[in-house]
Amino acid sequence: MAKAPTKPEAGEEAAPKKKGKLLIIVVIVLLVLLIIVAGGVGALLLLKNKDKGSEEAAGAAVVAPPSPPAAPVVDLSKPPTFVPLDPFTVNLRRDEGDHYLQAVIVLRVSDPKIGEGLKGFMPEIRHRINLLLSSKLPSELSTTEGREYLAASIVDETNAALGFPVQTDARGRATSTGPIQAVLFNSFIIQ
Repeated sequence: MAKAPTKPEAGEEAAPKKKGKLLIIVVIVLLVLLIIVAGGVGALLLLKNKDKGSEEAAGAAVVAPPSPPAAPVVDLSKPPTFVPLDPFTVNLRRDEGDHYLQAVIVLRVSDPKIGEGLKGFMPEIRHRINLLLSSKLPSELSTTEGREYLAASIVDETNAALGFPVQTDARGRATSTGPIQAVLFNSFIIQ
């Protein structure tokens, strides 16, 4: 009537089929774990970049005067040339009363030929510096940061007078690439 189940022949064994299935399951589990780990790493990198972007956006939302540009590297084989300007005396904008600024400014230029060539541009340079100085409040110039910002602004204005436009970097800060490297204050008196 009913046949008894047949026994496997001598060449066929049940164990190799189980080992093959077990190996496939282990490989699939390892692939799934690898995909999960890769997804986690990708998510962490995205979150990290998102945090940087939000910090930059938050920093951009707060309007602060740009920090002065980094000091340029000076080649000692070619010392810079310093061009002294006549002293400036200007009335400052009023906040609490009448104040004036007396400043002696020296421009550092990259080449002696440029220092000689500045003489032809001196009326425009002095005009731009006078306008810039007289637009400041005494409270803006009372700190070191305010004076450094003023020096950077004078560099930008002087380079603009020479025909080198002021450019804006990725952070929105003004940068100048002209021959005027720095502005030095030999005297700075606010009264």
